[in-house]
Amino acid sequence: MDVKEKVVKEDNHSPLLSVEDLKITIQQDDYELNAVDGVDFQLKKGKTLGLVGESGCGKSLTSRSIMQLNPKVCETTGKILYKSKKDKSLNNIDILSLKSTGKKIRNIRGKRVSMIFQEPMTALSPLYTIGNQIMENILIHRTKNKKKAKEIALDMLRKVGISNEEKRFNQYPHEFSGGMRQRVMIAMALACNPELLIADEPTTALDVTIQAQVMELMKELQKEFEMAILLVTHDLGVIAEMCDEVAVMYLGKIVEKAPVKEIFNNPKHPYTIGLIKSMPRLGGNKNQRLTSIEGTVPLAINMRNKCGFYDRCIHRIEGLCDAQSVPNYQVSSDHETRCFLYKPETKEDHDG
Repeated sequence: MDVKEKVVKEDNHSPLLSVEDLKITIQQDDYELNAVDGVDFQLKKGKTLGLVGESGCGKSLTSRSIMQLNPKVCETTGKILYKSKKDKSLNNIDILSLKSTGKKIRNIRGKRVSMIFQEPMTALSPLYTIGNQIMENILIHRTKNKKKAKEIALDMLRKVGISNEEKRFNQYPHEFSGGMRQRVMIAMALACNPELLIADEPTTALDVTIQAQVMELMKELQKEFEMAILLVTHDLGVIAEMCDEVAVMYLGKIVEKAPVKEIFNNPKHPYTIGLIKSMPRLGGNKNQRLTSIEGTVPLAINMRNKCGFYDRCIHRIEGLCDAQSVPNYQVSSDHETRCFLYKPETKEDHDG
């Protein structure tokens, strides 16, 4: 293998996105909220990473920080390293080091990294037509020719399964159903052939049939554009259908990370186990009650010297889980969890 082939091979296997020790704090009047606390993950070209957890765990803040879209009250530290496969000027650049309104971040946001927002009715402007809103991003990033931009926009509407696209192009968001608006959001996000698509709860407001259609559409377009997807959701069914790897978040931290099959077949963290046991299953005993996780999520204040799941965990170790911050432990080569049960000496006692 010559040097050039080696470089190309390494480039294809290197992460498109690397998030390192991401922390987001929000200063309140009399306390500091640790909304995201030391998040790490990587995402490769063509792969899908699922970020899963209940409401308020920091999923959306984490995903929005990649595009520098969080409110100004959020103080963000750490690194978000982006390594474009298409633009060598964006090779291993730290997104957090860029000015939020500068030229470089605008070259990434919407062009190289796009986002499908949680609620399309609030993400789409009621004052402009669907066509006008799709064309806006195309005119900024792909072509200044309005005729060409319209052709691209119409082609994207066809790709996402919207029929009679010429008529739909001139309609307003309120004239579309929830599922159709979500398809429009996908068309807008993919209009510039991004390398990374961030999908924040893309199927929350949709019925089950439309959810399945949107998920299938995203998988088809992922293959066509060879893009990576960061899928933010609380729905484990969507995770099982869409993802290659899963990161489970709780109270601002990733508590478990592994390939999707490993997570479902061999969950380790008590929180992950509780989430999976709370899922309804086909063919299960209809008289059997679903498992629930007792207690409520605490506020993310002064939690750095304690396991955030301590108060709700049936396996907690007094004097350890409530006295120290929990590091990540490697369960296997591609499976890690943030739980003292897998600390080598603790695991031996636990297994024994």
